[in-house]
Amino acid sequence: MKLNLALAQINTKLGDVDANLAKHLEYIKQAKSEKSDLLVFPELSLTGYVLQDLVASVAHKPTDDDPVFKHLLKESHDLDLVVGFVDEDSRHRFYIASAYLSGGKVMHVHHKIYLPTYGLFDEGRFFAWGDSIRAFDTRFGRVGMLICEDFWHASPPYLLWLDGADIMIFSSASPGRGLNDKEKLESARWVERVTKAYASMFTSFVAHANRVGYEDGLHFWGGATLFDPNGEEIAIGPYNEEALTFAQMDLNQLRRTRARLPLLRDERTSLVQKELDRILSRG
Repeated sequence: MKLNLALAQINTKLGDVDANLAKHLEYIKQAKSEKSDLLVFPELSLTGYVLQDLVASVAHKPTDDDPVFKHLLKESHDLDLVVGFVDEDSRHRFYIASAYLSGGKVMHVHHKIYLPTYGLFDEGRFFAWGDSIRAFDTRFGRVGMLICEDFWHASPPYLLWLDGADIMIFSSASPGRGLNDKEKLESARWVERVTKAYASMFTSFVAHANRVGYEDGLHFWGGATLFDPNGEEIAIGPYNEEALTFAQMDLNQLRRTRARLPLLRDERTSLVQKELDRILSRG
């Protein structure tokens, strides 16, 4: 089975959901023209990143009666979509979220579980923490989604792997930090290194979509990537410019890689649970 993937690295307008929705619809049109099956947008793609006091005013419900999501759900009849937004629960807590849309339905919503409050970041002041990590079924197989800081920790990708995810979708609004050489930011180098490592260790496909542009003094670098279950780079997007990066995923590669390298078969989850219980019991 082949999956035609499109990764959108876009420059969003802070707090202007209507303008960002219009850009989503434009990129969806482009992706459809290239016969894409799945289009992935970055973290908070509908809202912009440094929201602070704007959080409540840009929240939307991923439902077919929402003025924003009704358009995206309609488009998802022709290709699957991953979009970034601010989600609000029934008790008016706000989350950095990614939604997977397919066939006019919401298949899954992931709430960001790690909210950085160090260095350039202050997310914990304005958002609630997500409290679950789940893989979910799609027409392409089982998928898992994480948002930026989530995959700077080893446990969320590991849990998705154990929960059956063969395709991991990472979305981020990653600011540029650390100039290692003239060609690549240290933050870009780190993200590419770790996504390649996850693909290799978990013998899974790992796709990453990052935003571009400038916002409140932050510089976002783009550089979308896709790695296969061997850890081989299938595609990489340009740095520092808006782009759609297209790639084809041969899902049969999962079988070929895992027959050669049975890491999933040999994983000792009961041992992990036992040792975690021991460590946690020490307080």
